[in-house]
Amino acid sequence: MNNGAGSVEASGNGLGRRRFLGALAGAAAVGAVSSASACASPGPPDGERAARARQDSASSAAHRPRRQGQLFLGTYTSQEGGGSGIGLATYDDASGRITGTGTLTGVPDPSYLAPHPSGRTLYAVDEREKGGVTAVALSSSGEHEVLGTRDTGGAAPCHLSVHPGGRWLLSANYGSGSVAVHPVDASGALGERTDLVTHSAPPPGPGQSGPHAHQIITSPDGRHVLAVDLGNDTVYTYRLDEKAGKLKQVSYAGLRPGAGPRHLTFHPSGRHAYLANELDNTVVVCAYDPGTGRLTPGEPQSTGTGEGTSYPAQIVVTREGRFAFLANRGHNSITRYAIEDDGARLRLLDTVDVGGDFPRQLAFSPSQELLFTANQKSSSVSVFRVDRRSGGLTLVDEPFAAPIAVCALPL
Repeated sequence: MNNGAGSVEASGNGLGRRRFLGALAGAAAVGAVSSASACASPGPPDGERAARARQDSASSAAHRPRRQGQLFLGTYTSQEGGGSGIGLATYDDASGRITGTGTLTGVPDPSYLAPHPSGRTLYAVDEREKGGVTAVALSSSGEHEVLGTRDTGGAAPCHLSVHPGGRWLLSANYGSGSVAVHPVDASGALGERTDLVTHSAPPPGPGQSGPHAHQIITSPDGRHVLAVDLGNDTVYTYRLDEKAGKLKQVSYAGLRPGAGPRHLTFHPSGRHAYLANELDNTVVVCAYDPGTGRLTPGEPQSTGTGEGTSYPAQIVVTREGRFAFLANRGHNSITRYAIEDDGARLRLLDTVDVGGDFPRQLAFSPSQELLFTANQKSSSVSVFRVDRRSGGLTLVDEPFAAPIAVCALPL
């Protein structure tokens, strides 16, 4: 195991095709009202009472404590203009303003980040030819510690997630088209890899030389693990043996040839999922059977970005299951969808300019009042206020400068 203490530097503010795409165009409660006053006799007229209630509510909201959240930023350290590790920042949950606090060094090419369910540990891929996954112990004081790195057994890992039980880390090796499993101990550190599965069938799609595993996640009920493979135009479903850390394939779903599936997100009901297809510029609503783990893709739908390929990247869904947002890298926009029919249908609303170049990734703040975009080519992070009722997005501030921002993780 590669044990490295890592260091925090103070600051003011994939390989191959994946890297090529990233460089194509450049150098990235409302407060309560007292019921006692409402019941007082004789009391003000209803209209006056309502106006007073609105005023009291606005005053309460304005004076409620602001939450300072932590923001972690993924980058490429081996590219010119990139960072020197995981970027560290804070954000104001009320204003959306980001303040840089430093950099955690000792983590090479941390292009994707994921938290442990406990909130005490952060994990990063090391997107290099010899891929790795790194564990970082988080501290409220900001003195984060690199716990060590484990080999993924493949090339250019680009995504990772923690199984809901918190005992297993799952990662996807883009370059070699494989997925890996590592145990997580009580401290959050990683043990030796327990499994490595390569996507050998079906054959690669048009223009692809082999499989390219792009994402690995667990279904909402925790019963299945799904891996999205861009090279094979396939989503694989596995069962995870939670004692041995082994994956057993139980089904797979094929997309139309050349779709290039990249990122899958579930509806909160767990009965439908939404798949962003990078290469044919579409999204697909998929039916999902929690009992068998079988995913059934529907018809491709528009991203609203017009002709050509806009390289859709990531799709996220509000926790109420009413709206979905899709990042379009080539179009530099976020597509807004209304979710209808209990998750079975996406209705295109519009696209919103992202305020940056090549939005690689989207992430909600824990409150879901804010939506962050990591803009790779403009080296920036944009923050939007999310209207819960309409799904509207409002850019809240000037984008925050962050070197080759490919992942933004607000906690």
